[in-house]
Amino acid sequence: MKRMLLVMLSAGMCSGLVALETAALAQGAGASQFDVAALKAELEALKRLVPSQSHAMADVDYHFSNLWFAAQNANWPLADFYLNETKSHLNWAVRIRPVRKLSSGHEFDLRSMLQGVENASLAQLKTAIGKQDLKTFDAAYRQAVTECYACHKLAEKPYLRPHIPETPATRMINLRPNADWPQ
Repeated sequence: MKRMLLVMLSAGMCSGLVALETAALAQGAGASQFDVAALKAELEALKRLVPSQSHAMADVDYHFSNLWFAAQNANWPLADFYLNETKSHLNWAVRIRPVRKLSSGHEFDLRSMLQGVENASLAQLKTAIGKQDLKTFDAAYRQAVTECYACHKLAEKPYLRPHIPETPATRMINLRPNADWPQ
C-alpha cells in the first residue's frame, strides 16, 4: 500500500514537474530560474517521502524468516511466494540507497552485491523450492545468511548479524500446507 501510494505520488509529482518545466520553457529564461528552485524544492520533498533503507530491510527480514518456516513445513508454494517477496524487497532496499559511502571515503555499490546474491544463493533457493528439496534448501538458505552477513560487514554494519530464525515472523499466516481453515 505504501509503495503504491509512493508510486502514485511520485507519478503525480513528476507530471507536475514536467508541467512546470514546460511552462518555464514557454515563458523564457527569466522564469526558469524560479522554476529550477521550485523543482529542487519538490525533489527534496519527494526525498523526504522515501522510507529509509532499514525499513525495506525489515520487510526483507520478515519475508526471509517466513521463507525458512514455509520450507520447513514443506509448504513449497508459500516458500516460493516468500522468496519472491524477499527478492522484491531486497531490490527495493537497493533502489532506496544503491551506493553506501564508507568511512574510508570509498563507495560500496550494493547493486553489484545484490546481483551476486541473486545469482548465487537466491537462485539456489529457487531451484531447491522448485524441486521441493529440503536438504538443498537448508544449505542454500544458510549460504544466503552468510552472504547477507558479508554484505553487512562490507557496509560497515557487522553488528547486523543474521541467523537461522527461531520463530516465524508471521503471526497471521498458517505455514502448514494442509491447513483446513479458513475455507
